[in-house]
Amino acid sequence: MFFRDRSDAGEKLAEALRAYADRPDVVVLGLPRGGVPVAYEVARALHAPLDVFLVRKLGVPGYEELAMGAIASGGVRVLNDDVVRALGIPEEEIEAVVALEQQELDRRAREYRDDRPPPDVRGKTVILIDDGLATGATMKAAVAALRQLRPNRIVVAVPVAAAETCRELGAEVDEVVCLSTPQPFHAVGLWYEQFSQTSDQEVHDLLERAAHEQAIPALGN
Repeated sequence: MFFRDRSDAGEKLAEALRAYADRPDVVVLGLPRGGVPVAYEVARALHAPLDVFLVRKLGVPGYEELAMGAIASGGVRVLNDDVVRALGIPEEEIEAVVALEQQELDRRAREYRDDRPPPDVRGKTVILIDDGLATGATMKAAVAALRQLRPNRIVVAVPVAAAETCRELGAEVDEVVCLSTPQPFHAVGLWYEQFSQTSDQEVHDLLERAAHEQAIPALGN
């Protein structure tokens, strides 16, 4: 299955998620940046609130591609204790990486949301969306972080993904919706006719448009 662009992918994904339409317990969260145009179309079709779920992987100092954890929206911090112990990473090095990534997370939150607080997902059904999954590393970090905010149910939904990644995520969340799992997979962008980079401004504009359509309760309220 090929998609014209991210909006087209979102419209098709929404069809597969119709069971979640018009439910007051549903919140749609997009992973920025590319997941947000997809999530916008899903949220609009389901009449559900939309927001971003900001997550930053914490790279091992000197081996940044190896994740030792993640931080995310809502003050969430997740550490992979096995990696930290195996590599003997001292607490001060962890804190330095957290501080650096927190700055970028805060910058993106300001850029995307202005003064709007993140949504309260406690007890909610959260549909977590990206434009596709290769290894799924960011999505897995997002799931681990999101679970700490105590949603009732987590649904991962993507237009296209590597089959093995969908199977792995299936063991970590309540439901996985992958419209297409082509083999060989190679890369997410191959399955889109248009796959230009989504800008920070586009994310901001889509969130602002969605916020005008539906108010989102703030964390802690």
